[in-house]
Parts: sequence; C-alpha cells; structure tokens
Amino acid sequence: MRRFLQRLLYKPVSRLADKFSSRPDKARVNKALNALYKSIITRPGKKGLVIPFDPAKEKFIIFSDQHKGARDGADIFARSAKNYLNALDHYNKEKFIYVNLGDSEELWENLFITVKRHNKPTFEKERLFMEQDRFMKIFGNHDLYWGNDPLAAVSLLQIYGKAIHVYEGAVLQTQVAGKPLEIFLTHGHQGDLQSDGNWFSKWFVSDIWGPLQGFLQINPNTPAYNNQLKTDHNRIMYEWSSQRKNTLLITGHTHQPVFRSLTELENLYIQLEHAKKANDAAKTAGLEKKITALHLQGNAPPDFNGYLDTYFNSGCCCFNDGDITGIEIADGCIRLIKWAYRKKVSERVVLEECKLEELNIGV
Repeated sequence: MRRFLQRLLYKPVSRLADKFSSRPDKARVNKALNALYKSIITRPGKKGLVIPFDPAKEKFIIFSDQHKGARDGADIFARSAKNYLNALDHYNKEKFIYVNLGDSEELWENLFITVKRHNKPTFEKERLFMEQDRFMKIFGNHDLYWGNDPLAAVSLLQIYGKAIHVYEGAVLQTQVAGKPLEIFLTHGHQGDLQSDGNWFSKWFVSDIWGPLQGFLQINPNTPAYNNQLKTDHNRIMYEWSSQRKNTLLITGHTHQPVFRSLTELENLYIQLEHAKKANDAAKTAGLEKKITALHLQGNAPPDFNGYLDTYFNSGCCCFNDGDITGIEIADGCIRLIKWAYRKKVSERVVLEECKLEELNIGV
C-alpha cells in the first residue's frame, strides 16, 4: 500500500509543497537583505558579526540545511549523518572555523526535544568547534526557533553546554590583491513568503506535508532536482549580489549548490560550449550525456554573458543519496566541496575551485 501511495502521491504532493512553500518576491528579498546587511555593518553583534580575516591563514567551512530530524521516515538528514560527522572530524582537525548557515535542525516537523534526543553525536561534534571559539550558528526558516523563542537559550545550553548567540547573518572582511572584499553570509530565506509569515505554507508543512512525508518516506531533495537551472530564489539572490561593490553573497536555503553564480548544470553548459569550440568530440559527447541526465526535458542552454562571480550557495547536507555539499574558504581560495560515500567510506571531493583574487566581482 505504501509503495502504491508513493507512486500516486509523490509528484502532486511535491508540486503542492513547492508551490506554497517558496514564493520569492524580488522587492521583498532586496529590502530584507539590504536591512540585514546594514544592521550587521552598523550595529555588529545584534543581528550578526563582522569578522576580519586573513585569507592566507584563516579557514572557513560553511554547511547548511542539515534538517536534523527524528530518524524516522521524514528525516532527510539520516542518510547524510555519517558524511556530516566525518566531515566535521576533518575540519576540526584542520582548524577550520565552522559556519552553520541555517536550517540545521528541522523544527517545523519536530519538537526540539525530539531532535536533541536523536542527534547527540552531531551536537557533540559541533560543540568541539564551539569550545575552541571556531563555531558560528546562523538560523534559517526551519529553525527560526533559535532566533525568536525565549526558551532557545535553555535549549542551546543543553546541547552545547553554553547559551551561544545564534545570528541571522555575518560579514567576513578581508583584502585580496590590495582590494577590499566582503563575504556576506546568511541562510537566504529573506523575502520568502513562507519565512515572512505565510500561514498556509507553515500549516501545510507542519500539519500535512511533514506527517505524510514520514508515512510515505518521500524525500523530494534529490540531486537531480537540485541541479536544474537556478531557482527563482537563487536568481534573485544573484541579482542582489551583483549590484554590491566588493561583495560576495553566500546562502543556503534552496538546497541547490551554486558556485560563481552558476549551478552544476549551468557550469556544464559552459564546459560544453568550450568543448564544441575546441572540436573535442569525445568531451562534447560526455558533457551532453551529463546534461541530459541532470535536467528536465525542454530546458534550453541559458545565456551566461555578463555573469559576475558574486553569488554562492552551499547546497545542503540532506541529499537523498547521503551526499552533503558545502563551501570552503581556505588557502586564498573558495571551493564548492562534496562529501560522498565511496564503498561506505566518506570522501571529500572538490567540485569547483577558484582563487579569491580571480573572482570577477565587477570592480
């Protein structure tokens, strides 16, 4: 019966959830991001921190969207937990600063006490970063609890041994090749109607979609889905970042990895264009095969002329094959990385990499 209902309901329920859960409005997004950035810069410590750093010395790892749950059928983090724990071991050993970019806990579908009980190992690994002052926690729309609930301090004390402050964003500041560079970090839900108080979407997720997802064991966050051309929300985020001087924007929220303003599919289109110009038939065929496997029928190659390298998205830590993606800033470079299972062993893979000084940010 469950398999029959999965086949019957997966597509219509997923479409309905997507329709009502995220309706980004450009004007609202711009207004919200402008207000948050201004607040952090003018009143650091209230909504976010301003952090000067040396790109040749300090190292950052940015993960988002774990959606830690109750280890039931609705827990989309369960398959990724081992990769996440092994990744944190690696970054702690290498002395990275860990920025947890929001939606770390799935608190729309679960009570905090339930998430705490089923995710003790992950909180213990995160606590190791906190104890060495290398941990920053930013809230998203699914864990707004950390930013607005009066009991949040008590909960943080229970899982970390300290009532740390959870922010809405942060700004990293540095100099690259003699020029100023700011890296604005936030979850990315700003301006999204579900995150600005859309009662229907919140009710649908918590009372309908969550329980149904658990019973049917449905996970819509598949790698194929998330490698499409940019979602409307990511596109609006890019447009905002491209208007800022000396600024990179890094978000999560959409579960869609973006590097230098392009998704994986969009990067493949660029590689395909280069392969065709070089008359490399074998590479062209291989890239066309990858593109066919990644996107829905009917998508036309987009026009990338004029794109700036101003927007990045960390992806998520809850892909249905157990992979997790994140953004590293280290050794003067920025990288999109993936941790994936290879013969049941977690392996770090660099998907994209670029020196900070090589970024085209329009200055």
